[in-house]
Amino acid sequence: MIILMGLAGSGKSTQGKRLAEELDGVWLSAGQVLRDTNDPEVNAIQEQGGLVPDSLTIRLMTQAIAEAIVAGREIILDGYPRTVEQAEWIVENAIERIQTVVIIEVPKAELVERLMKRGRSDDMSIEAIEERFRIVEQNIYSVCEILSEKGVRIAKIDGVGTEEEVAGRVKNVVTQNKEDNRGENESKICTGKSRRAGGED
Repeated sequence: MIILMGLAGSGKSTQGKRLAEELDGVWLSAGQVLRDTNDPEVNAIQEQGGLVPDSLTIRLMTQAIAEAIVAGREIILDGYPRTVEQAEWIVENAIERIQTVVIIEVPKAELVERLMKRGRSDDMSIEAIEERFRIVEQNIYSVCEILSEKGVRIAKIDGVGTEEEVAGRVKNVVTQNKEDNRGENESKICTGKSRRAGGED
């Protein structure tokens, strides 16, 4: 399980989909899962313009993650977990599956420019964009603090450049993390053999 994080406009969804395709994995975004659901309770809340509570988001994401695990697919989480409650669920239920967290960093001035060009209705006010940045930054900090305390590796990469350049940086982090984990596992195996040999003497 690989978690991608970043502010709006950082390109995490683009990179998440790309990475999922390269790894023959599943890209899971809470926003997309909520939009695709047929859950009547969730649909009713969204139709009224309300915020879906954490309990419902966690339930739907749990189902999506479980389906990917059963299928034996690599999981790319896009911006999830994004709250303390969601992070605590991950810690309690899936902490051993997390390979790494990759935070895609882009200067805010460039992010604002990207979002303004995107032209969505909620991106037309600089004040609104900056407020979203503030909230998401605090959420990322809180979530990463929880995961880091449990030993999850967190890497920050430069999100400025072409899609291919950023994808290369993401892939480097993922590859390096797998190599490090392999080395740690081999070290544990060797240590175990050494101890057994010493005991037999």
